[in-house]
Amino acid sequence: MDIPTYADVEAAHERIAPHIHRTPVLTSTFMNDLIGASLFFKCENFQKAGAFKARGASNAVFGLDAAKAAVGVATHSSGNHALSLAYAAGRRGIPATVVMPRTAPEAKKAAVRGYGGRIVECEPSTSSREAVFAEVVAETGAEFVHPYNDARVIAGQATCSREMIDELGELDAVVAPIGGGGMVSGSCLTLSTIAPKTKVYAAEPKNADDACRSFKAGHIIADDAPETVADGLKVPLKELTWHFVSRHVEDVLTATEEEIVEAMRLIWQRMKIVMEPSSAVPLATILKNKPLFAGKRVGVIITGGNVDLGKLPWAKA
Repeated sequence: MDIPTYADVEAAHERIAPHIHRTPVLTSTFMNDLIGASLFFKCENFQKAGAFKARGASNAVFGLDAAKAAVGVATHSSGNHALSLAYAAGRRGIPATVVMPRTAPEAKKAAVRGYGGRIVECEPSTSSREAVFAEVVAETGAEFVHPYNDARVIAGQATCSREMIDELGELDAVVAPIGGGGMVSGSCLTLSTIAPKTKVYAAEPKNADDACRSFKAGHIIADDAPETVADGLKVPLKELTWHFVSRHVEDVLTATEEEIVEAMRLIWQRMKIVMEPSSAVPLATILKNKPLFAGKRVGVIITGGNVDLGKLPWAKA
């Protein structure tokens, strides 16, 4: 298992700088008063391709040698990694093929195609996704860039928390959503190195709580096709992300579907920023665990803004 180091994060920071945004950190007096803490929202919804995954995808794509790049890249993803890989491949001028569940948001599918990516659809389960993907790789010979179980991707995601610490100094805690664990692993990698007193909390939907159950059991428990409004958090942990989660995460906190939707609506209303349901899970868990964060300086990673505006979760059918 190729485990990334902080030297890899520093290299990624330099490599991807021309291809990503250094995203803003926003604050809200209303949110601070509501929680009784100082919250700092790292807004990756303003990132290239609309999500933090542009960091890891760009690091992987621009780290390829010319021969591998010429064949192109491929992945499987419910959305944000797919469109981020298509974005990065487009920047480098190489082919990108992505396997996506047929149920993935149309906004994300449209973005993949807009960046020049080719979509092959699968059923909405991990087993179907991996089976169809194996066929794609056999057909194309493309370089596999896993959405999160990839050292290059984790090193790229780790640049997000590096930027936070550069701007804010050491925090008491950072809360990030967890599905496969790429962002949480990157946060663990960076913070354990340059801000070791900062606690990392993973935030997860109760309906897709395999990371929480894995954390408590001490080994990976994988669900195949959980149902949650947070469509970006349906995938299970893998060995590389489990390495970081099991060693560095303070706790895995969960929120119900109703709590996630309410937190999303609250951010839209009060902070006037567009973000997707997966990005609301950290705030939902903070609201649910106010005493844990009271009086603390807390980084909250808003991971993406690629929401289907025609299907907002609070809108009536």
